[in-house]
Amino acid sequence: MLVVLLITVTFLGRVPLVPAQEIVLDTYEKGLSDQWEQKSFKDKTRYEVTIEDGQRCIKATSKSSASALYYKIKYDPRKYPMIQWRWKISKVLARGNALTKEGDDYAARVYVVFPSTFFWRTKAINYVWANTLPRGKAVPNPFTGNVIMIAVESGNDLAGTWVQETRNLLEDYKKVFKKDPPRVGAVAIMTDTDNTGEEATAWYGLIRIQALEGP
Repeated sequence: MLVVLLITVTFLGRVPLVPAQEIVLDTYEKGLSDQWEQKSFKDKTRYEVTIEDGQRCIKATSKSSASALYYKIKYDPRKYPMIQWRWKISKVLARGNALTKEGDDYAARVYVVFPSTFFWRTKAINYVWANTLPRGKAVPNPFTGNVIMIAVESGNDLAGTWVQETRNLLEDYKKVFKKDPPRVGAVAIMTDTDNTGEEATAWYGLIRIQALEGP
């Protein structure tokens, strides 16, 4: 699912700057923050705040659907290069395939959008829980080379288990796009199954943006 071009224009307005060494996008204490916006591509994945294994999180349920929940936030990844989150899936998608349009679905993904005034220059890095793509492998999205998919987890070995991830967004961007990144415009989560026609459930914990010397 091509998720970046259709939402580019929403990131070009004024959005809040990151003021501290670390920012938590949402604690989910009062449900979903107003900063989250949902963009539907085919029907709607259901996103709801719940408590799973004793922790407050976002539960995503997708049935042949594709919609993203994104949080508009503007910051310089050179100053805040780290992104950290926790997630859990029920299972990977049996027909998921990062190399084909027909298989471009994921039980869970966290992605960062780098908007441009010219939408065709907008780029994104998708951190995905892949089906068979090897862990650590980065490949272009089958719909556009402006979106890179990085498999931070793969397969069912850790399905049903909370996993914490930490990525250096700055280094990832320079590695896959071969240049320094522009400013970030949004961080998003997405559980989508529209291409494979399957069902998926995922849980997303706190998402943190951090400076290198953050707490």
